[in-house]
Amino acid sequence: MKRTALFLFCICFVSALKAQTPAVTTPPPMIYHPELDARVEMNKAIKTAKLEHKNVVLMIGGNWCKWCRRFQQFIDTNAKIDSTIKAGFVFEHLNYSKENKNLDILAELNFPQRFGFPVFVILDADGKRIHTQNSGYLEDGEGYSEDKTIEFFSQWSPSALNPENYVEKK
Repeated sequence: MKRTALFLFCICFVSALKAQTPAVTTPPPMIYHPELDARVEMNKAIKTAKLEHKNVVLMIGGNWCKWCRRFQQFIDTNAKIDSTIKAGFVFEHLNYSKENKNLDILAELNFPQRFGFPVFVILDADGKRIHTQNSGYLEDGEGYSEDKTIEFFSQWSPSALNPENYVEKK
């Protein structure tokens, strides 16, 4: 009887310990790389955009930003969003974190951090800033709206900005 009671006590004790042990969680994905030279990466994206007749979208934020990670997951899991972006843009992450704030580039981009994070900056194929987008306008509840996001990227695509698409042909 004493052995059975001791055995049951041990099982309960071990179970209680396991219940108090925190679950092992996977760290969030590293979508930003503060160690990289943002100017070099941005210039590569501009060069690629020029070759491919696309614009550049800079998603500015950091690995610390849950909304940045949510947007990246949104792209990665939504084929419509992914194809809309890839059709007209070269996508580049620009880091903003305590390790590397890239303040010189942000100053050149007219301080997009004023909108919070993530913030999207659209550059043309020559590297000229043509738009800054507060990502809050693309949100829907605890995520992002497919319709709003597709509309945003469609309106800032090279074809949407091509004047020939708006000139009446005689």
